[in-house]
Amino acid sequence: MLDKNSVIYVAGHRGMVGSAIVRKLESLGYSNLVTRTHAELDLCDQHATRAFFSENKIDAVYLAAARVGGIHANNTYPAEFIYQNLVVEVNVIHEAWASGVKQLLFLGSSCIYPKLAEQPMKESVLLTSALEPTNEPYAIAKIAGIKLCESYNRQYGVDYRSVMPTNLYGPNDNFHPENSHVIPAMLRRFHEAKLRGDASVLVWGTGNPKREFLHVDDMAAASIYVMELDKARYEKNTEPMLSHINVGTGLDCTIRELSETIARVVGFQGKLEFDASKPDGSPRKLMDESRLRSLGWEASIALEDGLRDAYQWFLKHQEDFRR
Repeated sequence: MLDKNSVIYVAGHRGMVGSAIVRKLESLGYSNLVTRTHAELDLCDQHATRAFFSENKIDAVYLAAARVGGIHANNTYPAEFIYQNLVVEVNVIHEAWASGVKQLLFLGSSCIYPKLAEQPMKESVLLTSALEPTNEPYAIAKIAGIKLCESYNRQYGVDYRSVMPTNLYGPNDNFHPENSHVIPAMLRRFHEAKLRGDASVLVWGTGNPKREFLHVDDMAAASIYVMELDKARYEKNTEPMLSHINVGTGLDCTIRELSETIARVVGFQGKLEFDASKPDGSPRKLMDESRLRSLGWEASIALEDGLRDAYQWFLKHQEDFRR
């Protein structure tokens, strides 16, 4: 088991999830955190990744490094999404094992589940039918990460776990106007519309799909909780080839309802219009988080409170997104 002096590598510490995990670990008193920027360590480079693990006596890894984006980015860059995520996972998981790392937590995504999966989505629906086409390459990579962890557990007896978050948002999110996820894209678009005095804001899709959203600070707390679960308890509540755990709130809302909430948070008082010619993606994506709840953890940040936190972070850093 880990203690406060354990050497912990957080891969992807500058990203939204990785930075939240670092903040949470530091608040809990972990003092030996290891991080590397992309310039310092390219995780797509197997030799560099091998050298990093050889030179550092790592006890545990949080694998939060990933190429991520919304519908537009996934549709535009499918090759990068599958290639970069596969290579990072293969390099980190294999080289962690080769250097003797016994504990690792892989962070996946709710997009691993079939497009038309029964709602809410249980862990057991993995690989039961076709994926959503718009993000299939990314989903395939994330499924491969789960199966890598399970395979190394089965063959080598290590303790590599996987958590599957629902849609995340919060500080350090990507607020790019085209390549970001729905919440940061909307926060920025509604904010800029308010500044211009626009009469309306156009939202992609019909507004009818339902989505679940989890604040990244809740995700960080859940990740550490799962990593620190007693091994016997973790294995009792999972299966060797179905070992991943969903992380969500158990609540969802329509994109229209989300838009209305974001307009309220930002202070935009104009009209909302929906462009039905744009893709909606899956009709509904709600995680069944009963497995994690039965293990003693549940989310604590309400959506509107979390959106206000994300908006305040954007306001403090918006100049960074204009460069």
